[in-house]
Amino acid sequence: MGLRPAKCYRTPKRPWTRQSRRKPKKGYVKGVPSNKIHKFEMGNPNKQFSLKGFIISNNNVLIRHNALEAARVAANKAMDKFGAKQEYFMKVLVYPHEVLRENPVATGAGADRFQTGMRLAFGKPIGTAAHVHPGQRIMEIRVDKSQENAVKIALKRAAAKFPTTCRMEFEVS
Repeated sequence: MGLRPAKCYRTPKRPWTRQSRRKPKKGYVKGVPSNKIHKFEMGNPNKQFSLKGFIISNNNVLIRHNALEAARVAANKAMDKFGAKQEYFMKVLVYPHEVLRENPVATGAGADRFQTGMRLAFGKPIGTAAHVHPGQRIMEIRVDKSQENAVKIALKRAAAKFPTTCRMEFEVS
């Protein structure tokens, strides 16, 4: 069974996904899936860069961990293609804490024999998501002033992976 569309999960609601630290057996969610984001920071963190580019959310939304990873990969490929390798620093600024759940519905012949409907419909954990507020920075790329076009392309490709409209902002340091 594949992933449900992002529209099923992008509306933020109160998360009933508490994990108890003192008494793990009392936690609602039994096991949290591993995060798909492999690296939150990429490139050269030690070099001083003159330009910072940000992706900023326009809406209150949940962004799934696989969308964050897809945006990171797309931005990294664009920076490698249009900018110089290791002449930038990129960072994902949000972390997916919220656990997403799914109550799978069986279809087909004989599905009514083993399905419980809405009884015990809490759902199984299928992934995690980051809760992003309006005006919150999602991703940052630092480069030299000469590579401004590469940053614009990379941020535009990364913003296309998110389930909300985003804007770009630049700071000169």
